[in-house]
Amino acid sequence: MSTETFEFQVEARQLLQLMIHSVYSNKDVFLRELVSNASDALDKLRLEKLWDDSLDADVSDLHIEIDVDKDARTLTVRDNGIGMSYDEVGRLIGTIANSGTAKFLQELKEAKDAAGEEGLIGQFGVGFYSGFMVADEVTLLTRRAGESRGTRWTSRGEGTYTLETVDDAPQGTSVTLHLKPADPENQLHDYTSPWKIKEIIKRYSDFITWPVRMMPEATPVAAADESSEDGEGGKAPEPETLNSMKALWARSRDEVSDDEYHELYKHIAHDWRDPLETIRLQAEGTFEYQALLFLPAHAPHDLFTRDFQRGVQLYVKRVFIMDDCEALLPPYLRFVKGVVDAADLSLNVSREILQQDRHIELMRRRLTKKVLSTVKEMKTKDQERYDTFWREFGTVLKEGLVTDPENRDAVLAVASFASTHHDTEPTTLKQYVERMKDGQEDIYYLTGESRQSIENSPHMEAFRDRGIEVLLLTDAVDEVWADAVGEYEGKKLRSVAKGRIDLGAEDEDTPDADREKRTEEYAGLLGWMKEQLDGDVKDVRLSSRLTVSPACVVSDAHDLTPALENMYRAMGQEVPRAKRILELNPDHQLVKGLNQAYKEREDRTELADTAELLHGLAVLAEGGQPKEPARFVKLMADRLERAL
Repeated sequence: MSTETFEFQVEARQLLQLMIHSVYSNKDVFLRELVSNASDALDKLRLEKLWDDSLDADVSDLHIEIDVDKDARTLTVRDNGIGMSYDEVGRLIGTIANSGTAKFLQELKEAKDAAGEEGLIGQFGVGFYSGFMVADEVTLLTRRAGESRGTRWTSRGEGTYTLETVDDAPQGTSVTLHLKPADPENQLHDYTSPWKIKEIIKRYSDFITWPVRMMPEATPVAAADESSEDGEGGKAPEPETLNSMKALWARSRDEVSDDEYHELYKHIAHDWRDPLETIRLQAEGTFEYQALLFLPAHAPHDLFTRDFQRGVQLYVKRVFIMDDCEALLPPYLRFVKGVVDAADLSLNVSREILQQDRHIELMRRRLTKKVLSTVKEMKTKDQERYDTFWREFGTVLKEGLVTDPENRDAVLAVASFASTHHDTEPTTLKQYVERMKDGQEDIYYLTGESRQSIENSPHMEAFRDRGIEVLLLTDAVDEVWADAVGEYEGKKLRSVAKGRIDLGAEDEDTPDADREKRTEEYAGLLGWMKEQLDGDVKDVRLSSRLTVSPACVVSDAHDLTPALENMYRAMGQEVPRAKRILELNPDHQLVKGLNQAYKEREDRTELADTAELLHGLAVLAEGGQPKEPARFVKLMADRLERAL
């Protein structure tokens, strides 16, 4: 058969070099990754055979096999699972199909320690490449179940790999590592030693549901027995099963160590770091199931991408059914990993059936409440771990405030937000309400791209001067959930950039007569500016929220904000662009001068330019952009030139 040589994708080549020249203190994890991949292949074959009886595949003895050749210094991990076709090998092994690859590689290069590097690699599920940490050359032989011909892939990790079609490949996949030369001073990393292999499997892969087998190390007696098998009735040694194959979720809590739970999580999540939290749940009664869930310690790079694989593993009576059962948890808990083992579902249950199954819905409700109650308990008992969780997953969890009204109160109970009350420590809505000033009826918030941009917003001036706390919301979802929630404990959630702001008793310093007089004094200017800016603004009025800036733009109480409009458009939904309201600060010298000039001049052509500039400055101050940036710049340049 002809052999073809290909070049690795650029990102794959960079990753290989990082692997080959890695300085990991724990290289043992390569075997865990290869065994984990083999286990996945066995799961996939059993499922395909379950769904398609006509599939020509042997499923009578699914297992993983490890062979060691000390003389040749090779280690082979073999499975008789689903295997891969020629095209699949080239697509899956020669490239890294992940939209965040470039960012991942950059962070990998900048990782300050080995643990950080391992954690990053694990996020991208590229465990196959870890073999190059211990091998000079890797050979993969595979045949997809149901196909007659196989494929051999070989590479030394130096930029190219070869692909060859072969006729005699067994069903499944074998990965053979041609190990690097032995280090006489470091026997702890002798991967041709059976005791080392057993130690790694016991530590990392004991829970694998398929048998991991290895032939026992040959002894003179065993060799003699083998040689006499056909003569004196001797018996060849049988392979030894290295793992217990016990489902951790089916064992009592005191039978399982935290390390064992953590290894199961790493296997399921393809993560090389320990989880932040382990959650056990056992339901008994008319519908029985067991769940073992994990909260990761860090968010994957693709958490907010369309291709992110969400859902937990579904088993039925210890039989693997589905790797990513989305029906068991809502989308805003898509970061949760784990296993759910049900006793009363059909083995050939489909995704469509799951979406309508009453038992699945009951499990979904209880699992959701269990995850949220665990986060709440974490917040109460371990602030540091909660802070880690919220930093990594707070943004996605807040999606539940919009999509899950049933659990909205539970999500609010564990949510925390940046606030003007403290520079670094976030606050809960409950804490905010407890600190509210006498006479304050609303919970105030402002959205923006960053804390700094929000704090510098003109909308914040009166609140800052009067010491009224404002929530500083910087996530895109904040624009949506605040409107959806509406209120908390009877207190309305109010954006300081929408509608009229009445600061209650604080605003009573100005007598009614003075306010009326000021309104009358500016009535002409306000009406004229509204006419001049009719294409851009809904109204022009005096402001009660400005103390320093001359002007700001606000949305009407029930209008969408510009950020929300842009969000809907990004999702393909066309929404009309709402006109904003221009508010003027009557105590600012620029506004006073503009009002005086309006009263004294009959020719207001130049004043119209000033009004346009004032509106443009207000738009810029909130992070927006004037409708005609080039015209705005020209007007500003002309005005500055005349001022010199």
